[in-house]
Amino acid sequence: MKKAFISMMVVALCFAVAFALFGARGGERAEAEVLKQGSSGTLVKTVQTKLKNWGYYTGSVDGIYGPKTVAAVKYFQRKNGLTADGVVGAKTAAAMGIKLSSSSSSGASTSGGNYSSGDAYLLAKCIYAEARGEPYTGQVAVGAVILNRVRSSKFPNTISGVIYQPYAFTCVADGQINLTPDANAKKAAQDALNGWDPTNGCLYYYNPATATSSWIWSRTVMLSIGKHNFAL
Repeated sequence: MKKAFISMMVVALCFAVAFALFGARGGERAEAEVLKQGSSGTLVKTVQTKLKNWGYYTGSVDGIYGPKTVAAVKYFQRKNGLTADGVVGAKTAAAMGIKLSSSSSSGASTSGGNYSSGDAYLLAKCIYAEARGEPYTGQVAVGAVILNRVRSSKFPNTISGVIYQPYAFTCVADGQINLTPDANAKKAAQDALNGWDPTNGCLYYYNPATATSSWIWSRTVMLSIGKHNFAL
């Protein structure tokens, strides 16, 4: 009995040591699942590329998270109502449309094709900022236009790239992109991601009562929903 007891204690001790070691390593991985000064790799290149395309970053796309990248991230964060700490964590990554490796543990699974929940939330934010008060079909239509742009060679190939393309959306310029989307906007985003396109491929929309760009009036209007014209 004494030998059996000793054997059980040894096994229990081994389990405890293994748990402590692997638990600590797991914690280190979780801590590393943000991008900050000193980080490097493909995800850093993705951040640098996006920030460069949006005009926040002027350095090299080298995959090294140095002081220039920190400054660019802080600039992006300030412009988008985020805590300007220079660290790409979950909220900043979602705003950029980037999926961090930790996202899988925080519910950022893919939804609607290859888009992440961060993409879906950003799409909902844009729909809410641009089309709240519009008929539900019109809200889905705004989301569909954004996705049509993602698929078009004329525009950036990510949701965040399309939304944050300079001068593309009024809500980004005036800060309304930072408003919290309601349930309707989130549902409209999901419906658009699932393939509903009330516009049948339109790449543009505008409110004819407030539009000031002479160029937008040259586009061929395919349909109107609520206060918006949708055009090619």
